[in-house]
Amino acid sequence: MSQTRAEQKEQTRRTIIEAAFRLLSAEQSFANLSLREVAREAGIAPTSFYRHFKDMDELGLTLVDEAGLTLRQLMRQARKRIAKGGGSVVRTSVDTFMEFIATNANEFRLLLRERSGTSKAFRLAVQRELQHFIEELSDYIEHKTHANHQNAYFEADALVTLVFNAGAEALDISQSKRELLAEKVIQQLRFVAKGSAALRH
Repeated sequence: MSQTRAEQKEQTRRTIIEAAFRLLSAEQSFANLSLREVAREAGIAPTSFYRHFKDMDELGLTLVDEAGLTLRQLMRQARKRIAKGGGSVVRTSVDTFMEFIATNANEFRLLLRERSGTSKAFRLAVQRELQHFIEELSDYIEHKTHANHQNAYFEADALVTLVFNAGAEALDISQSKRELLAEKVIQQLRFVAKGSAALRH
């Protein structure tokens, strides 16, 4: 069955996004990527790029949204697994996050770099992604523990900050060191959760 024009356009757009992610690395940041490099990696002419994105900034903001959404979906799936089969929320969440770092290092590097990068638009985009994480986790904590909204939000904010900072450390270390880091983060998250629970009583 032949593709419609809209389907072909969406497929090419996805190809460009995936090409840009592949080009990112520990040495190569998005700010240093050229439109020509992305077009070559995607297998399209540079002029074709403009049919899908206004400029490189629009592509970069799309990458930030994609990276954040991928991670949020993984964390939602982790919470669903816990709801069905039980298990530790903290451990399952940290394990899921570390798997994301191992398999999607370029996506996380992008979030990390642009969080404190020179572009205000990119910094705000990453902040929005972090805000989505905090709000989803806050709702989960509020539902599970019956904490008031503000306390659940403060707890979620602390947990997301801890995990995100650990992700920066996890990027360039061995699997064995990443496992040790995961254990440390699990303990830290439990300290925060226990402190929050103590304040509720």
